[in-house]
Parts: sequence; structure tokens; C-alpha cells
Amino acid sequence: MSHGPALAPDGTTDARRPRAVGASRRTGWAMVLTGAVGWLASFQLTVDDWRLLRDPGYRPACNLSPVVSCGSVMSSPQGSVFGFPNMLLGLGAFAAVTALGVTVLCGARLPRRLWLALDAGALVGVAFAHWLIGQSLYELNKLCPYCAVVWIVTIGLFWYVTLHCLEQGVVPAPRGLLEVVRDTHWMLLVTWYAVIALLVLTRFWPYWSSLL
Repeated sequence: MSHGPALAPDGTTDARRPRAVGASRRTGWAMVLTGAVGWLASFQLTVDDWRLLRDPGYRPACNLSPVVSCGSVMSSPQGSVFGFPNMLLGLGAFAAVTALGVTVLCGARLPRRLWLALDAGALVGVAFAHWLIGQSLYELNKLCPYCAVVWIVTIGLFWYVTLHCLEQGVVPAPRGLLEVVRDTHWMLLVTWYAVIALLVLTRFWPYWSSLL
């Protein structure tokens, strides 16, 4: 005699567990906006890097001062961690995110494994971005504006993709934690950005104060 379908670890039946997961328009727009802005920033960095290779005397438009500068950051070892310019990673990754975001806004339901892969990739991107933040502030002593844009959108992408995965059960989490994160997601993200802004402000305070 059958005792019914087996329960999955999250308490649902295997038959009821969706193989594809839809997403809210919030998640779709977050993917499209962060992907598009990140791609544009990566593209501009790529163009400037190419021009610097052709003409070492070229001065990128983002070289605004001895502190706020892109050129010296791009030409540093930290600018080519894997043997090629970091911005090439951004060109490919952000293009893929934008395309997936468009499909989500069109109502597509992406496979669970794809959501997991996207969230894992965003996590790697956030970890790499924070390493670059540390290198920029405390090793290179420079602040690259376009790089900062990439940091911002990478964090936002990770935050909202992770929130979606938690809400849809793609990534398991205790109900209490999920409710707290869901209710305060924007405050937590603003706090995250504020901590980074505070680090930038205090690290280069003599320069900022000289502008006042």
C-alpha cells in the first residue's frame, strides 16, 4: 500500500517542488539595472585601458585628482589579477545578468540550478569587489570612480538575487531570518553601502577636507 510521495528536506513533496522558479519584477529590474550599469562601467574602463595601452600619455576622463584616478588603478597588478584586465570579466558577467533580467521581466521561469549559479557567481563577485576595495583604499591609495560603480552594482545584484533565492526556497533559511531580511532588506543594503562610504571618507579625509 502506498504511503504517499516522499517528502523533500524542506517539507514539500518531490512532485510539488518546482523545477523552474519565477521571480518578482523587483528582482528582474534589479538584474537589468545592475547588469546594464555594471556593463557600461566595465566598457568605459575597457576603452580607457585600451587607449592607455596605445598611448601611455593618455589621460582618462576619470583621472580627476591624485586620489580620484582610474589610470593608475587599471595599470596596477590589482587591475589584472587573472592575467588580463579585470573589466573583461565585468563585460561578460554583466551582459549575462542583463539578458537574464530581461527574460525574468518577460515572465520566464528560470531553472533552480540557474538561480543557484547566479547567486553563487554574485557571491564570488562581491567577495572579489571587497578585496578590490581593500586594495584600492589601503594599497593603491586611489579611488577609481568607474570601479566604485562596479562595486555598488555588484553588491546590489548579490543582495537582491539572494533575497529572491531565500523567498523562493532556492536557498534554505529559517523562517524568522527570512522575515527579518524581507522586512528590512533596503535598510540592510543602505547600511552596507554606508559602511563602505565611511571607509572611503575616513581613508581619504585629508583630501576630502581640502575640497571644502
